[in-house]
Amino acid sequence: MPVRATDVVPISEAPARLTELAEDVVGRGTEKVLTKNGASYVALVDARKLDYYHALEAEHAGLLLVQAALEGLEDAAAGKVLDEAELDRALTALPPQIDKNA
Repeated sequence: MPVRATDVVPISEAPARLTELAEDVVGRGTEKVLTKNGASYVALVDARKLDYYHALEAEHAGLLLVQAALEGLEDAAAGKVLDEAELDRALTALPPQIDKNA
């Protein structure tokens, strides 16, 4: 659903209109985009819709893992494997992973 001009609200107006905005989000099923200095900043979304978005995100992550596992199995079946020394070299060459949840 496209965002209408009436669904874009400066964040400075949001505190005074929070109940009205929340009721509109839940009642009409739309989202409200709150802007800061004219740019999108945050959004008000129905909590049920947010739960649905999170479920979709988890499902997508699961599909990516399955795809990676299938690719790994295909590589193994084709003999594309590393011995222990090659694996150690490959792993030490990787940059450290940043934990986005930390």
